[in-house]
Order: sequence, then C-alpha cells, then structure tokens
Amino acid sequence: MMSRSYTNLLDLASGNFPVMGRERDRRRMSRVMTVPGSICELDDDQAVSVSSDNQSSLAGDRMIVVANQLPLKAKRRPDNKGWSFSWDEDSLVLRLKDGLPEDMEVLFVGSLSVDVDPIEQDDVSSYLLDKFRCVPTFLPPNIVEKYYEGFCKRHLWPLFHYMLPFSPDHGGRFDRSMWEAYVSANKMFSQKVVEVLNPEDDFVWIHDYHLMVLPTFLRRRFNRLRIGFFLHSPFPSSEIYRTLPVREEILKALLCSDLVGFHTFDYARHFLSCCSRMLGLEYQSKRGYIGLEYYGRTVGIKIMPVGIHMGHIESMKKIADKELKFKELKQQFEGKTVLLGVDDLDIFKGINLKLLAMEHMLKQHPSWQGQAVLVQIANPMRGKGIDLEEIQAEIQESCKRINKQFGKPGYEPIVYIDRSVSSSERMAYYSVAECVVVTAVRDGMNLTPYEYIVCRQGVSGAETDSGVGGPDKSMLVVSEFIGCSPSLSGAIRINPWNVEATAEAMNEAVSMAEQEKQLRHEKHYRYVSTHDVAYWSRSFLQDMERTCADHFRKRCYGIGLGFGFRVVSLDPNFRKLSIDDIVNAYIKSKSRAIFLDYDGTVMPQNSIIKSPSANVISILNKLSGDPNNTVFIVSGRGRESLTKWFSPCRKLGLAAEHGYFLRWEREQKWEVCSQTSDFGWMQLAEPVMQSYTDATDGSCIERKESAIVWQYRDADSGFGFSQAKEMLDHLESVLANEPVAVKSGQHIVEVKPQGVTKGLVAEKVFTSLAVKGKLVDFVLCIGDDRSDEDMFEIIGDALSRNIISYDAKVFACTVGQKPSKAKYYLDDTSEVVLMLDSLADATDTPVTSDDEPADSD
Repeated sequence: MMSRSYTNLLDLASGNFPVMGRERDRRRMSRVMTVPGSICELDDDQAVSVSSDNQSSLAGDRMIVVANQLPLKAKRRPDNKGWSFSWDEDSLVLRLKDGLPEDMEVLFVGSLSVDVDPIEQDDVSSYLLDKFRCVPTFLPPNIVEKYYEGFCKRHLWPLFHYMLPFSPDHGGRFDRSMWEAYVSANKMFSQKVVEVLNPEDDFVWIHDYHLMVLPTFLRRRFNRLRIGFFLHSPFPSSEIYRTLPVREEILKALLCSDLVGFHTFDYARHFLSCCSRMLGLEYQSKRGYIGLEYYGRTVGIKIMPVGIHMGHIESMKKIADKELKFKELKQQFEGKTVLLGVDDLDIFKGINLKLLAMEHMLKQHPSWQGQAVLVQIANPMRGKGIDLEEIQAEIQESCKRINKQFGKPGYEPIVYIDRSVSSSERMAYYSVAECVVVTAVRDGMNLTPYEYIVCRQGVSGAETDSGVGGPDKSMLVVSEFIGCSPSLSGAIRINPWNVEATAEAMNEAVSMAEQEKQLRHEKHYRYVSTHDVAYWSRSFLQDMERTCADHFRKRCYGIGLGFGFRVVSLDPNFRKLSIDDIVNAYIKSKSRAIFLDYDGTVMPQNSIIKSPSANVISILNKLSGDPNNTVFIVSGRGRESLTKWFSPCRKLGLAAEHGYFLRWEREQKWEVCSQTSDFGWMQLAEPVMQSYTDATDGSCIERKESAIVWQYRDADSGFGFSQAKEMLDHLESVLANEPVAVKSGQHIVEVKPQGVTKGLVAEKVFTSLAVKGKLVDFVLCIGDDRSDEDMFEIIGDALSRNIISYDAKVFACTVGQKPSKAKYYLDDTSEVVLMLDSLADATDTPVTSDDEPADSD
C-alpha cells in the first residue's frame, strides 16, 4: 500500500511534474544509439514501461556508471573561451574500471562540479562524450540547491549518520520541496542514462545516496535492464531510518535494482531489517548469497568493502619522494613520535574527540610530553556542512588550549592543518607517522587507514636518504563505527566517545614493540593489497551477472504507480488463470475435483471476521451440489470451526488440520487419515512453546486435536521471526525421536504428525473416485501458502501415476504472484471468488443447502 507521505507525489514519480527552472524544449545532446519505440520517452516526460525486447544497435556488454559527479576536473580556460577537462585521479568511480574486463566499454553519467552556461552545454556534452566517454547531466541551479545541499546533505546524509532532526537548527526538518527536487534530479539523471542506453547489453551501476530513486525511473522504462546500486555511506538501523517520511518510497526504489551493495554486514543487516519491518519482506541465504524475493525477482544483497587503487598510491608516493616531501617532513619531526589524523571537516569525524584523547594521553603519560605530536589534517567540507562554524571554533579552541598547556619552544603537541592537502603531500605525512588515529563517530568506509598501510610499506626505487626505506611497520587506532574497521583485525578498535579509552589506545599503539608493529602491518598489507578497488568492482560485476542470469528467460511486466512501481518476474509457464479457459474446460468435463484452501484463498488473510460470507456459501453449494463435482475445503483449521462455518453445505467435503481429519459430506462421519494415535509428544512440545510465548509479547499457542501451533502474527516482526527460528531448532532437538514434523509457515511454527499433508487429501480423493469408476478429468486446486504446495505437487504427479484421466485438464493455482509449483495464479481472494462464481454459474444443478431448498426433478 502506498505510504501516505507520498500521496501528492504520484504524478511526480510518473513524470507529470512541473519542470523546475529549465525549459522543457532545451536542446539535448546527440544520441549515441536509438532504441526503437523509445524516442517519445526521451522527448516526453510521460514515463511508459517499454519492453527491452528490441534488437541492440551496439554489440557487446557495456558498463554505464552513474554517480552524482563525473570523475573529472574542470576549469575555465585562461582566455575565458571554453573549458579544459582532465580526469580526477582521486575519484573512486574512475578507478573501478580497473576491475572490469578490458574489452568492456565504460561510460560515466553524472554532473559537473562547475556551472556551464546553457549555450555551451551541447558543445561540452559532445566533447566529453567523445574524449572521456562521459555524459554530463546539467542540473538547474535551483534544483542543485534543493537536491544536493538540501535533501542530500540536510536530510539523508545526517540521518544515515544517525542524526535526527530534533529541532529546525539540528539537521533540519523534512522539507517536501527538497524531496521533489531530489526526485526531479534523479529523473534528469535517468534521462541521460536512457540517451546512451543499450538495454539488452548494458549494465548500469548507480552509486551512493544521491541517486537512490534512480532505479525506479530506469526500471519503469526497461523491465529487464541489469541495474546495480552501491551505497557508500552507512545505512542506519530501522529505528533511525523509519523516521524518514519517504522511507517506503526509497526502499521500493532500491528494490528496483538487481543488486544492492553495502560496505559491511551491519549496513546490509539494517537494510534487510527495514525491508522486513516496513515492506514485510524476508531475506534468504543460499550458498553464501543473500537475496530478497520481491514479486518473483531476486534482489541480491552484496557485502563488500571498497578498496584503494594501489597503482595510484604508489605513483603518489614516488612523486612525494621526488619532491623531497618525505625528507622535509622527516627533518621537521626529527626525534618526535608522530600520530596522524586525516579527516574531512564535518561533525561526524570526531576530530575534537581525538584532540581531547591526545590531551588526556599527555596528562596520563607525561613521558610523551615534548615527544608525541598529533598532526591533524582537516580537509575542507565538500558541501555546506551542518554546524561547521561551531566545529571549527571548538577545534581551534582545543588546539590552542593543548598547545598552551603542553607546548614549549620548538615543540607543539598539536599541528593543525586546515587547508587542502595534495595527494603526494598526504602520502608524505603517512610515511612519517608512527600511528594513524581515526575517531569518526560514524562513517561509511574511510579509506585513510588503507592508504596509510600502503604508504608504510615503503617506496621501491626511493632515494636512500629519503627516509622511506626502513622496516615496514604501521599502527592503527580506529573507531569501531567506520566501515573499514571489521577488515582491520590488527588495529586497536576504540569507542571514540570514550576519550580515556582512546587515549590509552593511542599510548598502546606508539609504545608497542617494533616486531609486533611489523606483524600487524604485514597482516593488514596482505589484505589491503589483495582487496583493492579492482577486486571490489570485479566482484560486484560478477554478482550482477549471476543475479541477472534469468532476466531474459522470465516474463516481466511492470505494475503500480509512482514509487509503488515494481516489476513482476514470472516463469514463462506461470501465467494468470483465464476465467474463460477454465469455464470452457469445466463445461466439457464429466468428473471434477475441486480443492480450495480457506484462509488467504476464499477468505482474506487479514479479515477479522473469519466465517465465510453468504455469497461464498452459496457458490460452494452450487458447485458441490453438482453430482459430477467433488469439492473440498482443505484447511489447517480444526474440524470444529469448519463444521460450524460450513454447516449449510450438505455435499461439501472438508479436510481439517491439513488433512488429518477428512469428511466427504455433512451427513458422514469424520475420518482419521493418519496411522498416528499417540499424541504424547504434545506434552514435550507445549512447554517449549509456552516458554517462547512467555518471552515473546504478541505470540500465542493454538492447540488442535492433531497438532500444536505457535503464532507470532501480532508480535514484533523481527523479534518474532528470530524467536521462530530459535524455536524451530529447539523443537527439532526435543522431538528428534518422535513421529512428528516441525515446520514453519507465515508467522507460525507448527508441530504435527509425520506424513500429514494437504497433498494426501488430493491423492485420497483421486484414488477413491477412480475405484468408483469416476476417473477425474478436471482438477482445480487453489491455495496461498507453503502447505498448499504439497497439493500442487501431488496434482502435478497425478497424470504420470494414472490416478486421473490421461487427458484431464489440471488447474493448479496460487493466490498472489510468487514462486510456486502451481502453473497459474490469481491476484487475490476477490479474484478467486469471482472465478468460482463463474464456475457456479456454469453449473446447472440444484443447490443443496438448508437455507436454499433443492428443486424437484
């Protein structure tokens, strides 16, 4: 169901929103290729789902990398006539090319860091496409302000770093106009992707939180497009994320991707928890791969921390060596022990916490006074930071206080560098540092420790007196709240909020034995050098290929409005049940068997009133009153409830408790369909279930004659699911020697006698009718959950076992579009009742109900 927070943005997501700032008839860049039938999509904002079954005009796979900014540096020419462009060698997006196949063409789509006059935009676009294979997205200034500085930096970025907008000055309240700008910007990016897209052969890899709704726009146009998304920031826990007013819209947009990547399992776990709590989706792990089943599609979850580009770091080290930066810094800090911090200047990097820890270390360990130096490099903020002036003032005050208290001529314990530092200069600082300290209170990945490790490995071919030829050693003190922390097992992990513990960790790091430092460094270097950015991108591409392997085998179509849009992916043989087809087969047949599940099939699953309506009773009476029909309600409910609810139906068969009890019609007695009569195992199972019921608020036990069920439908979904998994293992252990089966279902754990399944009901009906000479030539079986799959399986095997007619028409139908052994589906219970009503109308027989007297012959 569409979230109420987005009810006024359906038109926006459908493409029918007002253009914000830029004329709609602005000239576009020349198209690289043309998809037949999609010209109107490029020129018209009305989004129409287009099949990607058209023949490609380009051969071979390509990777289209989409990021907020292109990996380019741009500056105005000295004569002010045009622009000069060069690659941004520090860009992660640029470096991922190294992990892709050499013959794979890579195109980049993104915005530029400079404002280009509209008159120059077409020329710039053509030049960048030709020289750099880059496709620039030019966003109007008013959209950039609200999209990037607004929604991205004042809403998403703080929230994803666990900062809630408790007041207008603290993070900022949700502003719907900023959300609209965010959606508009994402749509503009999608239009640029479509201009160069070759849907059958291209992969699209989208990066970071700036473009989280972009997958929806692309999926609406091309159902089978191979889309990957990687989030480079943290993903917050569900308690934080659920405060976002557009939470469901963003989740559903991300699920339009085929593969969603995260740096750590914690981030992925939080995303999966949000999908479970807000969308009711549960993940499965198969052969080491995590996936979410979403309308027949499997959305893969990738957990892989990004690495650094080894070649780039090595080249920067050599440049620093040639520029004598190593030698200069070595002389500057000669006789000192250097601790280093390299951070962006923002509220989450914990710079002042690091300074306080340094102050505490000098107080608690006076031997470091005059000896230890903390060099803190603060890179300028890339956008308009929150509380930036307050942070700067706090840092400056701390630096001044510490240097005044512990400084002396020729010695300052804090060296604070608040300017842009070149890559080569940064490498030089790494080379002289005995320890790097990272005290970020929340950070997506943070590659500073990786760069430091590589720099401390030494420079091959360096000058002998440059100071980088010593033993390879390094020490790290890193916050446990950053993405690279789990991969650095030799680092000293700290809680940055605990200043005293951080100070002790810094002291331990610089006081550690040289051999220990070397061993830890070797362990880290092995990992960093083998898990570089090429390894990361290669692994992501391989998982995209695996996840998308079935794209062109399955039938796909889009449904839903706005961000409720999703692609339903079905097996080619799995199709919607046609009422006309089944009615025609019904009329032509002479011996029919009809099996109907109850809850979720003829009765809505969430209905408060559980008894069948008068309309359903009337339909069942008509169907079961035909002497050519054998109609059964096959349910997991107890026989007492079924007897009461269906008492008006004389000829209707009932199978209770998944087939343990069976009754052919109202006037007959119930049969027991199992050989089991000993239920002593219930005395073992019930105490176990009771202990979990006491510990799980909202759960309860349902006692049946042949089974016992633990239900947690009203419990917290995450906790209930966890308790159910634990209970399943517990019960299987306790009942290992008992003749029972322990199974989990939709919000239940059930213990029942072995061999009792709904499938046995169908088999018993078929064989009984065959003995009477009524070989079934029409079978209809409808159900909605796992227990009904047993019926579908038996029915599928019935033809080969000759227990039904060789030319029987078989209609196994599940409720809802989901993976199933059935070959047909209906969308919901209302469609099931409508279809049964059509069959009843085709049944020219007297009804047999207490309320509806039968006609005389």
